[in-house]
Amino acid sequence: MTDGATEAESAGGAARGHEERPLKRVIGRKVLLLFVVGDILGAGIYALVGKVAGHVGGMIWLPFLIAFALATLTATSYAELVGKYPQAAGAALYTHKAFATPFFTFLVAFAVLMSGITSASAAARAFGGDYLAEWITLPALVGALAFLGLITLVNFAGISESIKVNVTLTIIEALGLLLIVAIGVYALFTGGGEPGRALEFHPSTGVLTGAVGGTALAFYALLGFEDSVNLAEEAKDPQRDYPRALFGGLAVTAVIYLLVAFTATMMVDTATLERSTGPLLEVVRAAGFTFPPKLFALIALLAVGNTALINMIMASRLVYGMARQRIVPPVLAVVHPTRATPWVAILFTLAIAVALVATGDIGGLADTTVLLLVCVFAVVNVAVLVLRKDVVAHHHYRAPTWAPVLGAVVCVVLVLPIGRDAGVYLRAVILVAIGVVLWFVNRLVVGKVADVDPARLTPDD
Repeated sequence: MTDGATEAESAGGAARGHEERPLKRVIGRKVLLLFVVGDILGAGIYALVGKVAGHVGGMIWLPFLIAFALATLTATSYAELVGKYPQAAGAALYTHKAFATPFFTFLVAFAVLMSGITSASAAARAFGGDYLAEWITLPALVGALAFLGLITLVNFAGISESIKVNVTLTIIEALGLLLIVAIGVYALFTGGGEPGRALEFHPSTGVLTGAVGGTALAFYALLGFEDSVNLAEEAKDPQRDYPRALFGGLAVTAVIYLLVAFTATMMVDTATLERSTGPLLEVVRAAGFTFPPKLFALIALLAVGNTALINMIMASRLVYGMARQRIVPPVLAVVHPTRATPWVAILFTLAIAVALVATGDIGGLADTTVLLLVCVFAVVNVAVLVLRKDVVAHHHYRAPTWAPVLGAVVCVVLVLPIGRDAGVYLRAVILVAIGVVLWFVNRLVVGKVADVDPARLTPDD
């Protein structure tokens, strides 16, 4: 992410400066761990517990457990590639190095971009639901659109991301989830709730489709781990610290999520959870002790809002980075003369988000995010195997070969139409098609693209 000054400098033609001024390596393992945890915690668990219950019944924790196991497979590929190529470019960089095809690199980067917009749109839908209703009564769509307008204003004004802000938001989000865990512990010791409900498996569409559909949706709640790749250039020792922080962060969030899922289904019946757009608020209401629901709703709104804001900033900067390289129409790289923010790219991503919010619900938008990213994950898992032939001089983590192989297979399975609505595929195809159209329109206007530099898709921090 960038602040206004950096964007203005980049827009002014400081492309060479990107290579001449390396980012400072100041992030240690503990802060990196907090960043991974903070990236994973957020809108997913606060909004989707009930939707997962709709797939599997009371055994909500099972899809989350499976999703964490499957995510760990892809995490091994990221851990190897970050150690091998400690640069802040992520999947696009690995695709470029493995396959050296500019159009394919662009498609992967654009899929990541669109996944950010669909994720923000799902978060906006969650924001406009029951959590907001605890404070003000608005139609859900109106609340969601107003929220998108608010984060667009923040995005346009310019925002300087910092690790301190991320840590603060991580603590707030974690405290909300730890409160839910405390409610579960209290209920167990006082005989409250129905623990047996957490062992009830009642898939709505069959055992296989229910389990796969629930797992795919639960996947949304932990997708943030791949964003931590963008700190590779600022970590003190990425070869050693990143794998430990990544796997440690996944383990910490897995424990929290499983306890939250168990508590939710123990305290609230499945039908109520499924209907609610603020399922954890239902848990607080059922707790039996006086914690203000309004305060918990505020915590949830902060978590959901942070997820949406980060994703919209990422998406607009990716569009800006692509336009700056002239691989999409250059007009998308126009920077506002006073705010020094990429206002055309911001409006472009906002327009797509508004259309998504107006036509989709939380579950469908979250599932679209998962579909786009598991396609990217499949490419990353293949890329790590292809790049085994590229030997580097420094030591780095090496994933056991079976992990990326199995990870790629799992991603392909999660892409299959098992327990997923056809509208999700249509939405994903349309979003990627927007990128294809931009690519070819740009080719007609600007000319053939010689290459795509993944390192310049996002301006330096």
